Amino acid sequence: MKQPVIRPLKRILIANRGEIALRIMRACHSLGIETVTVHSTADRELLHLRYADKTVCIGKHSPHDSYLNIPAIISAASQTGVDAIHPGYGFLSENADFAEQVKRCGFTFIGPNADVIRLMGDKVSAISAMKKAGVPTVPGSDGMLTQNHQLNQAIAERIGYPVIIKATAGGGGRGMRVVHHEDELLSAIELTQAEAKAAFANGDVYMEKYLQKPRHIEIQILSDGQGNAIHLGERDCSMQRRHQKVVEEAPALGIDSLTRNQIGSQCADACVEIGYRGAGTFEFLFEEGEFYFIEMNTRIQVEHPITEMVTNVDLIQAQLEIAAGKPLTIKQQDVQLCGHSIECRINAEDPNTFIPSPGTITTFHAPGGIGVRWDSHLYAGYTVPPYYDSMIGKLITWGTTRDAAIARMQTALNEIIIEGIATNIPLLQQILKDEGFSEGGQSIHYLEEKILGKKESL
Repeated sequence: MKQPVIRPLKRILIANRGEIALRIMRACHSLGIETVTVHSTADRELLHLRYADKTVCIGKHSPHDSYLNIPAIISAASQTGVDAIHPGYGFLSENADFAEQVKRCGFTFIGPNADVIRLMGDKVSAISAMKKAGVPTVPGSDGMLTQNHQLNQAIAERIGYPVIIKATAGGGGRGMRVVHHEDELLSAIELTQAEAKAAFANGDVYMEKYLQKPRHIEIQILSDGQGNAIHLGERDCSMQRRHQKVVEEAPALGIDSLTRNQIGSQCADACVEIGYRGAGTFEFLFEEGEFYFIEMNTRIQVEHPITEMVTNVDLIQAQLEIAAGKPLTIKQQDVQLCGHSIECRINAEDPNTFIPSPGTITTFHAPGGIGVRWDSHLYAGYTVPPYYDSMIGKLITWGTTRDAAIARMQTALNEIIIEGIATNIPLLQQILKDEGFSEGGQSIHYLEEKILGKKESL
């Protein structure tokens, strides 16, 4: 394999906002890398702008006019003389066209190349690639569904009801529908195709076996694109509402070291197989001791801090070093899981109705103490705008045991003060006190069915 040229990164543009932009900036500054931040007109008061070497306003408050505005971001990169662009998560982080244009304009995209993003961004091609690489997948249609209803019925019978219809370009819980009986199949396919076309401009759908009580387990990997890849254990992200993660933890209960290393090695080998470069996450459904691949996120995850807490590996720093062309210096035998970590996503929303609650923070106090980490851009006087995702911070705790991490999280949730807006902190406190959560190992339906006391159909 041809050795890539190492290109030291001296200045990076951060194409994102909020807590992840601040997190990337901290990693850059720890490596002596200058930072350029871009922002919308609504984000002039973001905390990380104060610490940037340069800032550029790239458009109005609408994401399409700013954080999704590829020409504006490329222009800002050109004007400020950066070496690379870090997309963070969300927005353009998994946009293959953006990655392609970044490279074409002479900048380094901090992430995998465009071809790999496209491969793993389409769920059908991703599943096919993972099957080829030996990663276990959910029994399914092995491709997009056609307009041949008799063939679709035969596929469903082979898989066995219930089945789930999914959009190939779906995400965030949209573009999927569960089918329990044959007479529901045709309408479910047509409705999911129409929904996918409207939401993603792509009406292609596929079919999988619907696992009824799975957990959501994901494997964190690092791959340098030079034939070296490692895994950093797993995270349990099963506490979800409407397919959106609320509480995450690492490691997952019930996953022994032999199983962890087996599935982790399969993921690492798959990264080498597809030529993956950077940090990435393999997402699985886990039921009755079996892993079933569902998708790969070709970016840094919101919940990456809990992996950092139990491995002592700085994942953003690793992204930067890989993007500069450096081979991985961490070997698999160097990765040791220590203790347990939990993350709670703090959202600006009503804890009962889940309606977003933008507004000005009148009083703010961050929790602290041993084993407590607060990743956020909040400060007293900051106005949370109504135009973006409602997450305003991530509260992370670590302990030598899961019980210790839970106890620290309960204390931290009691200490944190955010006044002026509503937040989901009461819900998080309820989850942390729940007996089923304390036992651990609950399915992705547990939060909605047991804690919220209701079932929400797909």
